[in-house]
Amino acid sequence: MEKIKLYSDGACSGNPGKGGWGCILKRNDNTIKELSKGYKYSTNNRMELLGIIEPLECVKKPCIVLIYTDSQYIVNSINKGWLIKWKSNNWRKSDGKIISNLDLWKKIDELCTFHNLTFKWVRGHNNNINNEFCDELAVDARINKAFHVDIEYEKIHQRRK
Repeated sequence: MEKIKLYSDGACSGNPGKGGWGCILKRNDNTIKELSKGYKYSTNNRMELLGIIEPLECVKKPCIVLIYTDSQYIVNSINKGWLIKWKSNNWRKSDGKIISNLDLWKKIDELCTFHNLTFKWVRGHNNNINNEFCDELAVDARINKAFHVDIEYEKIHQRRK
């Protein structure tokens, strides 16, 4: 299987508010794609998740993917086994409440089955050149490309922006 590195970051102005994500896909340490997308209304955690989901959906064949993100929410959910527990508990947390961002976690779960994914945490805003560039892409998308609609989020929160 081909090996890919995915660097990703999300940004939101207000939480919820205008959001964006940016990413870099690399093969053999060479950039193969830079992607970003902005949303009219969403949350920071959704932008972090979509910044991983949407680029991986562009990779049509199964790959070994090393994902770098500054989102402890994502890294801990995978690496500490929370996603597996949620799924086995009918997508509920230990308190019985349905997990936040259920639609996106189900997509992450599908992608974990299709690809061999490894998640690594990087400290944000700490001179990691790839993370800093993804942050710039995400902020630019939030400011200049925030015209997409996070349909599932708006459906759940019945908010029209």
